[in-house]
Order: sequence, then structure tokens, then C-alpha cells
Amino acid sequence: MSIYTGHCLCGAVSFTARDIAPGAGACHCKMCQRWAGSALLAVTALEDQIEWSGSEHVATIQSSDWAERAWCSRCGSGLWYRITAEGPHQGEYEIPVGLFDDASGLTLTREIFIDRKPDVFAFAGAHERLTEAEVFARYGVTTTGA
Repeated sequence: MSIYTGHCLCGAVSFTARDIAPGAGACHCKMCQRWAGSALLAVTALEDQIEWSGSEHVATIQSSDWAERAWCSRCGSGLWYRITAEGPHQGEYEIPVGLFDDASGLTLTREIFIDRKPDVFAFAGAHERLTEAEVFARYGVTTTGA
């Protein structure tokens, strides 16, 4: 059983995640760029795989028709992107890699919104790369503005 722990910058919010897949993704949509300051590098955790502490310091915003984002109200660290729309992905968390106490063993397996990526950087390696249209088609999103 793999166990990962992590916390925000000030330590007011922490988590323990169990049995999550070691594949990380990078999202290049404009909302993630604005929220993370660059690409959002994150790992998926299901609701029953993660426990949070310090919920009194968690602030959230419904950032799209299908998801919310959360941050620590004390230090501002981004905590999660979570699917709120009904469907097979409802409740899935995307946890920023930078929150993990030890991210050893996590590998980049996918980039999404690759057609929105700024020219300033590129991630090396062979992994899946999806455009905005491919992401919306795969996940059944019918609105724009991710």
C-alpha cells in the first residue's frame, strides 16, 4: 500500500493519500495557468483515497460548470481541483505535486490542453498529449472556458 502525505505552505491544511496511481498529469488550460502560475502538475486521488486535515482553513470556488478549486485561506497554497459534475469522474481530486512531502516515484503520464501551453517550456518524454477538443470529447464536457 502506497501512502503519500503532504501539506500547504504554512502547514494549516494537510492530507494523507493511500493507493493512488503514481502517474501525474500536467494541465495547460488558462484557468490552471492563472491558478498555479504555470501548468498545474497534479496527481489524481479518489474521494475514498484521501483524508484532509485543517478543513477550517480550506476555501473553495466553483471555477467551472464541472469543477471546484480549493486553497488554504491562511497561506494561499492551491490544494485541489475536484470534479463536481455528475458522471464517472465526480469527486475525483487533482492534488498539486508540490504539496507532497515526498513526490519520489511520481512520473508524468499525460499533458492536457497541450494546444494552450505557452512556448516558454516543454516537458520531455513520451506521454499522452491531448488538445482542448480531445479533453472535452473524452470527458463529455460541452461548455468552453476550461
